[in-house]
Amino acid sequence: MNLLHGVGDFFSLDIGTNSMRIIQLSGNAKNGWTLERYAYIPIDAKLTQDTSELGHRRFGEAIMGAVNQAGIKTKNVAIGLPATKTFTSIVEADTLPEKELAKTFKYEIDKYVPMPMSEAKASYIILGPSPNDPAKTEILVSSVSKEYAESTMEIIEKTGLNIIAMEPEPLAMARALAIPGAIDATMIVDFGEKSTDLVIVYKNQPRLVRSISGGFNTLVRTLSTGLEVREDQARQFILKFGLAEDKIEGQVLKTLSMPLDTYAAELAKSVRFFQTKYLNGRVGGIVLSGYASMIPLFSEYLEAKTNIPTMNGNPWQSVRTTPEQQHALMPVASEFAVAIGLSERSND
Repeated sequence: MNLLHGVGDFFSLDIGTNSMRIIQLSGNAKNGWTLERYAYIPIDAKLTQDTSELGHRRFGEAIMGAVNQAGIKTKNVAIGLPATKTFTSIVEADTLPEKELAKTFKYEIDKYVPMPMSEAKASYIILGPSPNDPAKTEILVSSVSKEYAESTMEIIEKTGLNIIAMEPEPLAMARALAIPGAIDATMIVDFGEKSTDLVIVYKNQPRLVRSISGGFNTLVRTLSTGLEVREDQARQFILKFGLAEDKIEGQVLKTLSMPLDTYAAELAKSVRFFQTKYLNGRVGGIVLSGYASMIPLFSEYLEAKTNIPTMNGNPWQSVRTTPEQQHALMPVASEFAVAIGLSERSND
């Protein structure tokens, strides 16, 4: 199992709170990708939280149901790891020939992992020269607890699948949503059900990776309490009316102003941290994914709060699809960023 690199023919599996996404692509980053097979399966949130033997078996059956629905033949799979279960950071080391640096860093990686190495699985990627100091090389380090990784592997491999790679979800998301050829840095924000992941990409590499506590469910519960409506109704209000001031008297925006301001402040804090570290870097745009791209007027709200151009991301920007596939995927297309990013992994 490799935490960061892909190997050979494989498909990707992204397991979310309420749904499961599967993608298999052909092609490559240079010539573009083509969608071969996919599946989108709603799941009960309780299923992923059931740690009993029966729960694991049912979870495995759900995964294989999705694989069979997609028509996947290969047994090799790359899976996403929630940001809340991983630790990812970018560190600097003295610039050396790449082979020598890789050999040296292998024995130093424990300094950057926030747990004993006996309890962790860790991997790293040499990003290249630091944009600040050519005498330094930046290295992305990612780790996950061995207990969580092995538990996940056991569930999936009992189905007969072979995990060839695990990758933190924010890195996969950023790969799918990064703006090709961007000169300035881009902040990519995925507003999930329970947490918010963000990655700042600069000079085609991730330079900052964060996970912020709280996601769409926080807005739902806040609105449910504030308007005294059921949570399913609150969810519908947010997704239908969004932050419009002329819909239901602007009650959604008014009620959610506090958590929304908190999210905006966290994004602004990340921008300041990045620009303090990379003195010549400028965050020129924010790209939204997940619920952030589904809530009407959310991008306009964040742009007003941060003074940074903000747009909804398109994870399919480098993937060729047929009209039939586009039509079938339209209702859920924005939810595939992690799955697509996992499938766009380099096999070098």
